[in-house]
Amino acid sequence: MDQWDQDAIDLVEPGFIEFARNGTGEFGFIAVNGGMDCRWSERDGRPFVEFTWEGNDEMDQASGRGWAVLAEDGTLTGHLFFHLGEDSGFRATPFPGTGARGGR
Repeated sequence: MDQWDQDAIDLVEPGFIEFARNGTGEFGFIAVNGGMDCRWSERDGRPFVEFTWEGNDEMDQASGRGWAVLAEDGTLTGHLFFHLGEDSGFRATPFPGTGARGGR
């Protein structure tokens, strides 16, 4: 992430972002976690998702929006916004093995 180093991102658990086929998803980093409502499309011929999210930031209610685009090498590049707060770009790589967190 642009705003935080890897040690901070992995504070509670390894940072992750995960999308489900049913249009939902979840993410977690530092002491932030959120559930996403996703809308899929394409941009420049690449899979693209825009999402809103609700969750917690250090146990305080938080929400926002974001987007991500899938690169040919399987990485995601995107941006996460907190409602009335900070924002950060991110780059995510697939988890080894199945490509899903925790082997799911």
